[in-house]
Amino acid sequence: MTLLTIGVVLFILAHMFRRIAPGLRESMGMSGRAVVSIVLAVALVLMVIGYRQTPPGVNMVQIPGNGHLNNTLMLIALIVFGAGMSKGWLWTKIRHPMLWGTLIWSVAHLIVHNDTASIVLFGGVGFWAILSMVAINRAGPWQRPASGGAKRDLVLVVVALVMYGIITGIHMALGMNPFMANIA
Repeated sequence: MTLLTIGVVLFILAHMFRRIAPGLRESMGMSGRAVVSIVLAVALVLMVIGYRQTPPGVNMVQIPGNGHLNNTLMLIALIVFGAGMSKGWLWTKIRHPMLWGTLIWSVAHLIVHNDTASIVLFGGVGFWAILSMVAINRAGPWQRPASGGAKRDLVLVVVALVMYGIITGIHMALGMNPFMANIA
């Protein structure tokens, strides 16, 4: 659990570095990006190793139908996350689409995995997404972007479905079938 916690803390600090210490980050120039990238890579490795090393815990809350809810939220998370890159109509409706997608991902995972290690991992990443949105919102008002059109959103949905299939396949290859997870 120690590696997992250190990884989550490093993940949050690396992502918030520019907001916490803008002067220091600015003075580092391009090398600052390299440092943040290395810290994030280390954080991700620690989170994966720490999570996998933690003995399985018991879910604190059992929600009937949680597998179905998780799978639906995961597809929504992919679409919302991708809206920031597709720049279609949806992009103009959601401030911080990638952070919202991450938060939905976090909640979806906490619905089916709410043991202590999962709360640290998924809750920590969800906390970072909320913290980031608050920090960005305090920096100034949102300038609503121009829409790239509905066609981009259609492509986004197709890409999200393909990504959903790939992510599902990876989960199954790792022995975690999302279609058999606590479905009640």
